[in-house]
Amino acid sequence: EVQLVESGGGLVQAGGSLRLSCKASGSFFDDYAIGWFRQAPEKEREVLSCISDTDVITYYADSVKGRFTISRDNDKNTAYLQMNSLKPEDTAVYYCAPVTRGYYGGSYSCIPDFFGQGTQVTVSS
Repeated sequence: EVQLVESGGGLVQAGGSLRLSCKASGSFFDDYAIGWFRQAPEKEREVLSCISDTDVITYYADSVKGRFTISRDNDKNTAYLQMNSLKPEDTAVYYCAPVTRGYYGGSYSCIPDFFGQGTQVTVSS
């Protein structure tokens, strides 16, 4: 089974950028679709973006469309979330997960199998 570790979070000013990484260990990263999720304090976890095992982007949440870009490099066993034009409301713990297509949080996007430990993103105004 694949294990995932997120990194790349931090403190950034509004309008800035961060790139999150989701490094996989274990077997066959390129067999898994990957999704990025986030959870802000006192809010439900939301799905942000999903990418298939064959590098097809299958979903962006409206809240991040045009600002965030999902990608993956199967040779490096890593998925990425490039986040630009960050806003204070993007402050949350960000998670990646192996996923399958389906409904999550009311949107047809991707359903997480399990999450890593997450990485904190804080955007100051």
